[in-house]
Amino acid sequence: MQARETPITESYDAFLLVGFGGPEQPDDVLPFLEVVLRGRGVPEARMLEVAEHYYAAGGKSPINEQARALAAAISADFKAHGVSLPVFWGNRNWHPLLTDVVPAMKTAGIRRALAFPTSAFSSYSGCRQYQENLADACRGLDGLELVTMRRFFNHPRFIEAWVACIRPALAERPDAKVLFSAHSIPLRMADACAYERELRETCRLVAEEAGIQSHALVFQSRSGSPREPWLGPDILAQMVAEAAAGTSAVIVLPIGFVSDHMEILHDLDHAARSLAEELNLPFTRAPTVGTHASFVAMVRELVLEYVEGVPRAAIGNLPPSPAACAPECCPRVSRPIAVSGPRSRR
Repeated sequence: MQARETPITESYDAFLLVGFGGPEQPDDVLPFLEVVLRGRGVPEARMLEVAEHYYAAGGKSPINEQARALAAAISADFKAHGVSLPVFWGNRNWHPLLTDVVPAMKTAGIRRALAFPTSAFSSYSGCRQYQENLADACRGLDGLELVTMRRFFNHPRFIEAWVACIRPALAERPDAKVLFSAHSIPLRMADACAYERELRETCRLVAEEAGIQSHALVFQSRSGSPREPWLGPDILAQMVAEAAAGTSAVIVLPIGFVSDHMEILHDLDHAARSLAEELNLPFTRAPTVGTHASFVAMVRELVLEYVEGVPRAAIGNLPPSPAACAPECCPRVSRPIAVSGPRSRR
C-alpha cells in the first residue's frame, strides 16, 4: 500500500541538520556524557564505564564526522536539483551546539528554516526532545522560526537505502538470520509512543524488499536503571539463543541508527562481534545508511513536501507521519513505576 498526504506549502530560507553530537577528543568525553545523561538517573559508575568505551576509541565518536559528511552531501544534492536552501548543522548534545548555531542563523538573516532531526522513529528522545531543544535554541530570537520535519521510518527512499546497505552481506551469507538492531528505551516510554510499532514496520519492509527469509528485531545500548524494564530482547541474549538453536550465521543491521557512533562501535562492532567469536557464530555487521544516495535523496524529497507541497510518501501498512507533530505526541514519561518482575517486548 502506498499512502500520500499533502501538507501546507510554506516559504523557507534555510535547512538545519539536527544531530545528536559526540566528543571529538578525550577531554570532551565526560562533559559530553554529563550533557547526554543529565536527568536520566544513570549512576556515575555507569557513566564512567561508558566513558571507557570512548577512550578505547581514542576519545572520539564518528558521529560528528559523519554529520559533516551528510551536511555536505545534502548541500551538494540540493544544488544539483535546484533546491536553493543553505544548509546549517547543529547538535543537541555537543559542539556545534544548537544554542550556538541557531543564533548564528538569525544573525545571517534566516527567518524560517526547516529542521531535520536525524531520527527516523517516534519516541520522546527521538522526537519530542529534539523539538524541545530547538525551542530552547530559539528562545529570545524574535523573527526566527524553526519547523521540525516529520519522521521518515516508512519513506520509500529510506527503505531503499537500507536494502542497499544489507544486500552485500546477504550475497555473502544468504542463509544468515538478520538481526535488526535498535536502541532500547524504557517500556513506560515505549508504551507512550509509536517507536516499537514503527521499527517493526521498517524491519518488515526492508525484509520484504531484500528477500530476507529469517529475521528478528533486537535492542541494544540500554543505559538506565537496572530496576526498570526496557524493550527487549537484548542483542547479546538473542545471539546466545541463535547459537544454541544452530543458526548458521547472523547479519546485524543497525536499523535504529542512521549513522555510526559509539553505540555502533562498542555495542555491535566490539561486544556483539566478540560474543559471536566466543559462540563460533559467523557475524557480519551491515553499514548504516550514512550518506547513501537514496538517503540523501530522501532528505531532499522530504524538503520538497514542505517547500513545494509534494505529497508525503510512505509505503507499507502505516500512513506517513504527519507533517507537524501533535502537541501530545511522544511525551516525556516521568512518573515512577512499580516493577513486579522482568518484562520484555518480542
